[in-house]
Amino acid sequence: MIELVFLPVLIFAVVIHECAHGLVAKWCGDDTADREGRITLNPIKHTDLWGTIIIPVLLALSGSGLMFGWAKPVPVNPNNFRNYRRDDIYVSMAGPASNFILALISAFLIVILSLAFPSFFTDTLTNRPNDTFLLKLLWNSIFINIILAVFNLIPIPPLDGSHVIASFLPPNLADQYRSLGFTGMFILVALMATGIIGRVITPILDFLLILIAELIHRLLN
Repeated sequence: MIELVFLPVLIFAVVIHECAHGLVAKWCGDDTADREGRITLNPIKHTDLWGTIIIPVLLALSGSGLMFGWAKPVPVNPNNFRNYRRDDIYVSMAGPASNFILALISAFLIVILSLAFPSFFTDTLTNRPNDTFLLKLLWNSIFINIILAVFNLIPIPPLDGSHVIASFLPPNLADQYRSLGFTGMFILVALMATGIIGRVITPILDFLLILIAELIHRLLN
């Protein structure tokens, strides 16, 4: 179960996610997020009452084992991009990519700290990992960041994956697809409520988590 104490891990993950969008947008010619002070690690600038606080807290208290949330999207004006289609893909993928990177960094920290402090991370009698707070924190960082990355790649507006799909569609069809906007959120809620989203992404999550666990195991042995 993911505990309430790990809420800062989620907040950090979504803040990095949004900063990545804003930073790559700036590299692509749009400095809107930078001018509005959104390329910052200050969580207050990115806090969404429901997505960053209320829903994650309720999930943690429910004991569901799932930790999910979101931050206020950084403002991006694609009209400022040097290459609209290409840069829209870059900016959209920056968020999920940043979460994959954070998951890998957490995995490497487990390896480095385990090698540096073997008695702290491993029970010398059983040769099994100790259930330390730091180890749980890093594993939850992997779990949360993988969930955020995979979920945001779902190609339903307004999620990041939808921007990639739209970039390959004919202009008129792409505009109609993007216009789903807020309606897309209701579609997502319906798919989550019926369990369809879970059935689709759970095998992907399991595969990636097993892959990272295997990577850690190989590096430690």
